[in-house]
Amino acid sequence: MWSVSKLVRREGQGTRIKFGPRSELQVFTPQSPSFPDQLFSCEVLGEIAALEAWRSYWNVVCHAYSVDMDPRADDAAALLALLRLKRRGESWGAIAADVTYEGSASTVFDARFNDALLVSPQAVSVLEEARALVSLWRDENLEFVTVLDDLYPSRLRDIHEMPPFLFYSGELRSADDGMSVVGSRSASRQSQELAAEIARFLIAEDLTVISGLAEGIDAAAHRAALDAGGRTVAFIGTGITKFYPARNADLQREVAERGLLISQFYPDAPPTKQSFPIRNAAMSGYGLATIVVEAGEHSGTRIQARVAGDHGRPVILTSRVVDDTTWGRALVGKPNVYVASTMGEMKEAIRSVRSVPDELQRALGALAAGVA
Repeated sequence: MWSVSKLVRREGQGTRIKFGPRSELQVFTPQSPSFPDQLFSCEVLGEIAALEAWRSYWNVVCHAYSVDMDPRADDAAALLALLRLKRRGESWGAIAADVTYEGSASTVFDARFNDALLVSPQAVSVLEEARALVSLWRDENLEFVTVLDDLYPSRLRDIHEMPPFLFYSGELRSADDGMSVVGSRSASRQSQELAAEIARFLIAEDLTVISGLAEGIDAAAHRAALDAGGRTVAFIGTGITKFYPARNADLQREVAERGLLISQFYPDAPPTKQSFPIRNAAMSGYGLATIVVEAGEHSGTRIQARVAGDHGRPVILTSRVVDDTTWGRALVGKPNVYVASTMGEMKEAIRSVRSVPDELQRALGALAAGVA
């Protein structure tokens, strides 16, 4: 006999699926306004009929919630299910890319699981759990977007670590010109003051200040941007409902109220060693460039500097970073890497980086005009 664990539903009811003593497949579903009570049974016909019965049941499961879930929510649930059922060695970014290419998570899910001769009971269970989770997030008024939404930040679509979904609090924009200001949590007072000065200059240039809400350089950059009346975006390494570090809780609330708070993790996810490098990659992809103010030899900031290069994003290093780290010195001379020894050189580098997209747009416009 083969039994399948019952499907978990928000209202605490479940679906029981089993093969009977003569290899018949039986499906029992609870009476529910949004899930019709069905029983598919093949008592004597054996495996072929059992498979057909199972596929019929699958079709019921796939479409049962279409009445009370809009297409966007249903696609979000299919995306979450794909992430839970990812293939060995497959990354979340690869799944996000597949879904983006197809334009539908449900299409990708069906191709992977609904077209099989024997549909996986695990896939049914995971999809149902995902639908319940999306409904729960909506009930809790948690704001989130997936790669399929128009409001999803456009630059994140350019990187191979593209987050499949984002939770956010504040004003999310698809296009948001800004630069990351990052560095050591234990930065010197001089470096924190420099980070604040850089942030104020970015605001004066009508650019968003992006950082990671950590202590030290991050907090100084966020604080200066807010005090200057500008826009700041914080990428956090936890779920959107968490506060880390705890001493920055008030700053986190203020950024969410006056700017934007972003998390690419499940709402209640705690901080982990893996979550911060993942956060740094997304932060790099979101902005036009990464500015490293101060960092140690083994600082997590070096990860963002490295992936920024992989993303084709410019990196601006202060001369202190170059002097203090071997990885900083190794970056000198590489394409799209700037070194600033003074605030004047920093401003020049920022303006140079910012002018590149405008120059490219002008060149493309001239090319299009010439073709026409």
